[in-house]
Amino acid sequence: MYYLDPKIENLYRIFDQNERKDYLRLDLNENPGGLPEDFIKNVLAGVSPQFVAQYPETLHFTEVLAKHLGTDISHICLVNGSAEGIRYIIQAFTSPDGRIVGVVPSYFMFQVYSEMYGRNFVKVSYNEDLSMDVDNIISEMTEDTQLLILLNPNNPMGNVYSDEEFEKIMTVARERQITVLVDEAYHYFYPKTFIKYALEQEHVFITRTFSKLFSMAGCRLGYVTGWPEGVKMVQKMCTPHNTNAFAMRFAEAVLEAPGMLDQLITNFTVGRQYLVDWLDEHGYPHKGEAGNFIFIKPRTKAQVIVDRMKAEKKILIKTYPKVGEFGDCLRVSIGEKKYMEQFTAALVELDK
Repeated sequence: MYYLDPKIENLYRIFDQNERKDYLRLDLNENPGGLPEDFIKNVLAGVSPQFVAQYPETLHFTEVLAKHLGTDISHICLVNGSAEGIRYIIQAFTSPDGRIVGVVPSYFMFQVYSEMYGRNFVKVSYNEDLSMDVDNIISEMTEDTQLLILLNPNNPMGNVYSDEEFEKIMTVARERQITVLVDEAYHYFYPKTFIKYALEQEHVFITRTFSKLFSMAGCRLGYVTGWPEGVKMVQKMCTPHNTNAFAMRFAEAVLEAPGMLDQLITNFTVGRQYLVDWLDEHGYPHKGEAGNFIFIKPRTKAQVIVDRMKAEKKILIKTYPKVGEFGDCLRVSIGEKKYMEQFTAALVELDK
């Protein structure tokens, strides 16, 4: 008998199939410049026919990553982009109709997976000034809540949590036996991390990706960290050979190349500071204290600017509607200074 799961049939999704080649891509929080070209060539020079023909082996890179994180491989599960890990955690650690609490707006796949598997996603909204009161999160952490999802920092809002705020949340989570997932996709753009909780306590997961600072969005690689038994449950969900051999090769090279991570961070930091200074100088309100993205309140209509940026300047950015006191605003990915200069030159011309 033919069957289609109604949860899938009724699931609302938007699939972006736009051709983005030859545009300055400031719309998906990628590194617009990518890794250095000579670095790419050096990594690919060691690729053999056998390397391409064989299934990827994960042990070596997991050991490299564990050393980088100061832990052991029992705390790590490699995944095909951190979104895969998030999906498996929702599947394994919540039940049908189970209660999941998360802030909104945030990475939309949290809600997509919750709806896909018939979970009850409870939204905690931001204040009008775009701040997040942790007491609003805690008030939704009821005894029947199975999973709390936070982002550090949050995409797209760019807010972060202090040590005191996070410990306050974790105290309630432990008391009420709530599993906590913290997505740190934008780690390194903001150095504070809560990974120690995932490595030292039970019922805490951290997910990270190599798509952002590591500039490997085209390779698809991420990882889950947590207590060994929890990681083992996530591993049970994974398909065989779910990680990409090229991705692991590039990730290892980035981790082990002297100064590479520092240079990527410096390029971003200089670009971000230029953009923030320019926006302040030209009177543009902006929001986004962490992450490689920023909200900008334009002088004219946000969607018109987005459309003209694409059509006239070959620059891709996004618009977000009704962002608190900002109203309709621009969301722009941050890259190194030359790309920020290209964006601000276009904004001066179009937003008047």
